[in-house]
Amino acid sequence: MSVSDTKFSLSKLAPLEGVLFDVDGTLCDSDPLHYYAFREMLQEISFNDGVPITEEFFVKNIAGKHNEDIALLLFPDDLQRGLKFMDDKEAMFRRLASEQLKPVNGIYKLKKWVEDHGLKRAAVTNAPRANAELMISLLGLSDFFDAVILGDDCEHAKPHPEPYLKALEVLKVSKDHTFVCEDSVSGIKAGVAAGMPVVGLTTRNPEHLLMEAKPTIIINDYEDPKLWTALEELDMQEAAVKPAA
Repeated sequence: MSVSDTKFSLSKLAPLEGVLFDVDGTLCDSDPLHYYAFREMLQEISFNDGVPITEEFFVKNIAGKHNEDIALLLFPDDLQRGLKFMDDKEAMFRRLASEQLKPVNGIYKLKKWVEDHGLKRAAVTNAPRANAELMISLLGLSDFFDAVILGDDCEHAKPHPEPYLKALEVLKVSKDHTFVCEDSVSGIKAGVAAGMPVVGLTTRNPEHLLMEAKPTIIINDYEDPKLWTALEELDMQEAAVKPAA
């Protein structure tokens, strides 16, 4: 996809009203911590005959998915055991995150841009509440978000569009004037299905995989010149549609 396609796609959103962010892998580089917790704990219980799961397995089957779906995948014959495993795994993740969580490069630059433009913003995540609140707090973003929408609070989690549609409703913004930032196939599919352009981040997931979900633009992180070219074009379009004083 060329930069000109990207600029056009985002500039159609003018006047911009809101930005919606996933959390894991989108605000912070948390997937390595999740992968470590899954790998260690699954090996302890001799999952896959004690052979550690690969990062490829993690990306394909686990990253971005809701915990109940992961529990069903890992323990198809014993959902309750799967849910208990997921609770224990999340506790391990929170211990790791408290010491090692790192923001995605450039997130505070985009935060300032969003604030300077007076936009509504929400975090929309499949993560459990305790994880979401901890990560947002560790990143110093608790006061930044107007709302936090959890997959647990919806009838359907991502990749279903419901969490993003709920965010639009809560923020009172239009899908025609809002874009989404996501890093997983599941999340990008949810944003696209909700009718919004999605900025896809290759934080840990390969570009060719993300492209299957049809994001509007793929960036490495929030310092990527492609993003800022698109936002500058959007600013120019904003100025063009703004009524004269």
